[in-house]
Amino acid sequence: MKEVDVVVLGTGAAGMVAALAAHDAGARVALYEKADVIGGTTALSGGVCWLPCNPLAAKAGLHDSREDALLYLRSLSHGLISEDLAEALVDGTAPVIEYLETRTPLRFQLLRIPDYHAERPGGKPLGGRSIEPTTTAFDELGDWAPRIGIGQFSDPVTGDVYLTTLDSPRGGGSGRIDDEELARRRRHKINGRGRGMIGGLLKACLERGFEPVTGARGTELLTDNGKVVGVRIERAGRIEEVRARGGVILATGGFEWNKELAVNFLRGPMQHPASIPTNTGDGLKMAMRVGAQLGNMREAWWMPAAKIPGVKQYGEQKVALILRERALPGTIMVNRRGQRFVNEATNYNAIAGAFHHLDPSQFDYGNLPCWIIFDSQMARYYGFLDVPIGGTMPDWVPSAPTLAALAAKIGVDAAGLEATVARWNTHAATGNDPDFGRGNSAYDGFNGDITRYPAKNSTIGPIHEAPYYALQLESSTLGTKGGPRTNRDGAVLDVDGRVIAGLYAAGNVMAGPTGMVYGGAGGTLGPAIVFGFNAGRHAAARAR
Repeated sequence: MKEVDVVVLGTGAAGMVAALAAHDAGARVALYEKADVIGGTTALSGGVCWLPCNPLAAKAGLHDSREDALLYLRSLSHGLISEDLAEALVDGTAPVIEYLETRTPLRFQLLRIPDYHAERPGGKPLGGRSIEPTTTAFDELGDWAPRIGIGQFSDPVTGDVYLTTLDSPRGGGSGRIDDEELARRRRHKINGRGRGMIGGLLKACLERGFEPVTGARGTELLTDNGKVVGVRIERAGRIEEVRARGGVILATGGFEWNKELAVNFLRGPMQHPASIPTNTGDGLKMAMRVGAQLGNMREAWWMPAAKIPGVKQYGEQKVALILRERALPGTIMVNRRGQRFVNEATNYNAIAGAFHHLDPSQFDYGNLPCWIIFDSQMARYYGFLDVPIGGTMPDWVPSAPTLAALAAKIGVDAAGLEATVARWNTHAATGNDPDFGRGNSAYDGFNGDITRYPAKNSTIGPIHEAPYYALQLESSTLGTKGGPRTNRDGAVLDVDGRVIAGLYAAGNVMAGPTGMVYGGAGGTLGPAIVFGFNAGRHAAARAR
């Protein structure tokens, strides 16, 4: 049996920040990871953190306030957001940024991405609430460098992520860096985005003399008179008991890869997750066994995605996140009737509402399956997924010389598709979408092409040049966001609302503090690091 002050399960951003915060508050920390690589879903991600009232925005002259941030979250809450946790998120922004920038190698930069619902009260159309770490040189991590998970943005050969979000079109960059800088980043294995974030946090752990133990799965919490006093760890076929004086922090990710849990809890179809397959609800089940109160269980960080034939990631079918492609001029999304059903340029989480719409007469989800439709002009100007500008679309993307032929190929009503495209083209000529308001939101226009179209109309353009293309989209998720309820310190509550002494949760394993809301880019990682930081400090104090 091993004895420490604090045990942390999971090496995503929430877990690693929790481990560092606990260590720096004087605790002896043991950090465990179920997978053979570290980083969890964070390593897959863009690494952006949505953090209202952050000091970078203030320095850039972008006004924000505690009142505006809470008003914004309240306006979107639908009664699902705890006021106390919303306050903890906003109040925790400055402390966690100051801690990470002064006590770890991470440095942050501001992204001017509008809030996803910027027109709501307290929203920020000019952005300022989304930040990202800069870059981390993996050549300083020694043998640990190849043990960090690969991401959605990784180089297919090396696994490295050379671009930050600020370098990309989404962050306002060109998507290219000059040859000299690219050579430098390759030479030093410099990584950005979520992978770079994990590299920086890992470097901080190694500097402190502790490192993650991989291939180690938490299976059961140890209790004594209702208090959590440790955890059983399964590793290499053996079970080890680890005692923790201060407590156990669950940072094990969501339950999206557990089909039974997903079916029983999620509000609608989730066809294929985009996260790491080890997210099978281990932390959720451990918390349930000791009487944790659950919350936000129907919700996930929803995302339209497409399967890439023949490509696997972590041994499972890889899906591509369909982000900017939906908002570019010359694209629409249609259902099997060939009809549009949503503002395609809206944020990805909100689109799930349309995917999950149940037709009561047919008792079917009428907008699944769904296809993104685009023409050769769009492909030529912008590329698509991994196809570069001016590149050739792969054979697995259905194409046809006419809309009717394309509809027949993908099983969509041909008359419906032709009528929908004709109507879309009529409205595109005026730069207006009276059907779904595409382009009305600041966020819509941000993802379009402001170099060719006025800002309000940057997402609207005709579909008129053959050949025409289609790609089937699925209702996917970056991770679930339901789990044990916590207080503002990350301490888990029981079914009667009392603290379960010695048990904490942060990240996607906890009941998401923003409810069904995705406030803006980085809405997953912002709360993860705030509540990981709070949990780590509180558990360390409890050990003392």
